[in-house]
Amino acid sequence: MTRNLVESSIKYINHNGSLIENRTKLSISNLFNFLETPYEIDVKISLPDKKTNKIIDFKIGNNKYLQIIESDNDLENFRELKNSLPNLDLVGIGSSKYAGKTNEFDSLFLFKSKDCQIGSIFIEDPSLSFDYAHILPLVKKCSILHGHTSTVMVEIIGAMNNGLVMDFSEAKKIIKKAIGEFDHKFFINKQYLIREDDLYCYVQFDGPKGFFNLQLPKSTVYLLPDEATVENLSKEIIRILSPSMPDNIDALGVYIYEGVNKGAHLLAKLE
Repeated sequence: MTRNLVESSIKYINHNGSLIENRTKLSISNLFNFLETPYEIDVKISLPDKKTNKIIDFKIGNNKYLQIIESDNDLENFRELKNSLPNLDLVGIGSSKYAGKTNEFDSLFLFKSKDCQIGSIFIEDPSLSFDYAHILPLVKKCSILHGHTSTVMVEIIGAMNNGLVMDFSEAKKIIKKAIGEFDHKFFINKQYLIREDDLYCYVQFDGPKGFFNLQLPKSTVYLLPDEATVENLSKEIIRILSPSMPDNIDALGVYIYEGVNKGAHLLAKLE
């Protein structure tokens, strides 16, 4: 099991030493500090029933309030404050996904790339294929030298610009170049490399089918950080493709067919 750090786990400290729970709130706090505008954070306010208290993110000057809207719960609190205290000078600021839900023309909503329309295209063509050889020393049937012809399909996911994720012809050109690096290569986990020189790679391993000692022309060898499975070949193609993707592309999916009716699919988010 691995632990993932999520936004709700993170706390920030502003210039005044106050604890801040999200980036938007921290940015607003820093803005007020820069403008030298006096403000209070997490101000408690009572609703008309005198029994319910609500926390408002910022109080600025004389009874002006600002609420951060970053979640459905924030939105519900904002609505309740506006309905219960109609004369309260309160505006909201937050993600554009809530803009149409507040009926607040005085509030400010930030349009972020994640709120744009996301689409995907896929490129599948007989020309997107490569021939290769590999050995999987940990798998009995595949622990001898053997080869495949594999076809590739690539899915490209990202924000749409003018109705396009990416031009098909440009995508195909980038994919063909990446696959060209794989064609007629011998794939092997680099842990089995015992030495190399200017001309050859020397590979050794003791597997289910016996001891292998191979001398291979260096120009034909493709060393991988892991076993030469079709899953790891998918990962390697994504690694090669990533730097050539436009800025609007958020993720790539690669399907590699190993022979007929079997293969692997890997989907990866681009950083």
